[in-house]
Amino acid sequence: MSTTSATKPPLTVLLCAPRGFCAGVDRAIQIVELALEKYGPPVYVRHEIVHNKFVVESLRAKGAVFVEELHEIDQPDRPVIFSAHGVPKSVPEDARARNMFFLDATCPLVSKVHKEAQIHHKRERDIVLIGHAGHPEVIGTMGQLPPGTVTLIETVEDARAYEPKDPANLAWITQTTLSVDDTRDIIEVLRARFPSIASPHKEDICYATTNRQEAVKAVAPSADAMIVVGAPNSSNSQRLREVAERSGCATAVLLQRAHDIDWADFDGISTLAITAGASAPEVLVEEIIDAFATRFDVSVESVRTADETVSFNLPRQLRPDAAE
Repeated sequence: MSTTSATKPPLTVLLCAPRGFCAGVDRAIQIVELALEKYGPPVYVRHEIVHNKFVVESLRAKGAVFVEELHEIDQPDRPVIFSAHGVPKSVPEDARARNMFFLDATCPLVSKVHKEAQIHHKRERDIVLIGHAGHPEVIGTMGQLPPGTVTLIETVEDARAYEPKDPANLAWITQTTLSVDDTRDIIEVLRARFPSIASPHKEDICYATTNRQEAVKAVAPSADAMIVVGAPNSSNSQRLREVAERSGCATAVLLQRAHDIDWADFDGISTLAITAGASAPEVLVEEIIDAFATRFDVSVESVRTADETVSFNLPRQLRPDAAE
């Protein structure tokens, strides 16, 4: 027997805003779509363009071919796109050596961190990168400079143990998708130990990461549970789940799709908060709300904590006025 609205328990969904796509992700996806339109398939993409399986599969269906390394490309005359996370300097050098035509979809805010690292290196500073080992953005940032130039610090304990060659000539930079609070704690330790350490002119953690975390902090204490829509390998999505837990939400889960919902996690709830990582499309948020609407009498309230108006230019070759 089907459940009627009269027998469904009420559920208030607090929808965090901002959520979902940031300007860097939006730009990266546009670059792949426009390249497919302009040059036709296949267009190769090195690494997942953004960390979201739904997005990757959608682009694959349009003719994008995803590879981990350039040597996997069996049609080297076709365009290749570098992902939003950024790449080590060796990757474009390799592409040039292979006479490949490439488009760089690196988020401009990640490129900003790359430039900072290069400036510090020119000033002969020891460089500390706060980030997560193995993340493509960290690999790309450390790969802007010779091996051993940048020291990765992941935790407060790492910051306490760090011993630079020259304590008076230091600088720190960060991955753009970190927990604002965790990063602040690490920076406090570094500044206490090394008062002259140079910092970025403008915060490295990107506006979208910060805004999404602040929205979660605003709603988490009022929610019985929170869903973060995003991929398990998405750093900014994982940080949103952690922020929700720390902000007092008893149940905080990261889900990719509605079919991943474990309904036992949501027994007896009356308020559910939902947000989405910066690489998760809105259609997946709607899918999850629809799934809850089959079991609950859902009312949706948007909770907005910031407005975002940031946009980034496309590569020159893909702009409408670009010469053929």
